[in-house]
Amino acid sequence: MGQEAAVNGDIRSDWTLAEVQALHALPFADLLFRAQSAHRRHFDPNAVQVSTLLSIKTGACPEDCAYCPQSIRYDTGLEREALMEPEAVIARARAARDAGATRFCMGAAWRSPKDRDLDKVERMVRGVRELGLETCATLGMLTPPQARRLRGAGLDYYNHNLDTSPEFYGEVITTRTYQDRLDTLAAVRDAGIRVCCGGILGMGETASDRASFLHALATLDPHPESVPINNLVQVPGTPLAGTAALDPLEFVRIVALARILMPRSHVRLSAGRAQMSDEMQALCFLAGANSIFYGEKLLTTGNPDTASDHALFRRLGIRPEPAAAG
Repeated sequence: MGQEAAVNGDIRSDWTLAEVQALHALPFADLLFRAQSAHRRHFDPNAVQVSTLLSIKTGACPEDCAYCPQSIRYDTGLEREALMEPEAVIARARAARDAGATRFCMGAAWRSPKDRDLDKVERMVRGVRELGLETCATLGMLTPPQARRLRGAGLDYYNHNLDTSPEFYGEVITTRTYQDRLDTLAAVRDAGIRVCCGGILGMGETASDRASFLHALATLDPHPESVPINNLVQVPGTPLAGTAALDPLEFVRIVALARILMPRSHVRLSAGRAQMSDEMQALCFLAGANSIFYGEKLLTTGNPDTASDHALFRRLGIRPEPAAAG
């Protein structure tokens, strides 16, 4: 059943961990063939959705995520910045739209937003939508009433990553539980907001952890509409600085596996793309990645400039996916 579904691109949320592990262990060419087959069943193989991410409130986060330079617990030299004014955010969104982005994501370094903070965020969401852009936010944990407020403002997507496997999670974060993350995802989904949920590779996890992480994502019902796959950006001062780098071909394997398991989801190359060669990115697109973050910065870490992305797209015959209707 699992092998046939992987070839056909069927939509399932009942994958077993053993099935995920078996797919992960396939020869590289076989895995990419299955991923490309599933991708072509549901997407234009030469179109990539383009998003831009802006940090609307930077630093001083009380969480202890070991990868994050925005944690107040680590000395990374990051300058703290208060919540931006809506007019400034909307101006940045307009520039992103004019540069070719179709989705604008707003990130705030909070454990969870206070209700009063959402007043400004709601104004940002409304203003960005008026520009014709899809809207996304990542603000930490949400209560069901907060999720409903954001939906009422017109928020299209909410990002809240699982980060890694349930088994490895406690090695990376201790200030919130895996269940806390699942509860926020449930609140977002119940409010009618589409889900953006993925994780980070290269944090010292094992291959089994990576399979378990994707199993956790692929057994969400429905699947996340967007699945960001991040390659750890090692920031001096964070506990994960100095971690052994992940094999680039293993990263491509995980992209392919995500495509097979969640064939209708946009699989996004996210943090760490600045450290990827053009050849590695090309393999990721071949493996089923069909979304990128676009622009010079992802929250606080670097990203390829737009000229480099346009040049790579031309070399690969890729075009940006048009904005969604409505």
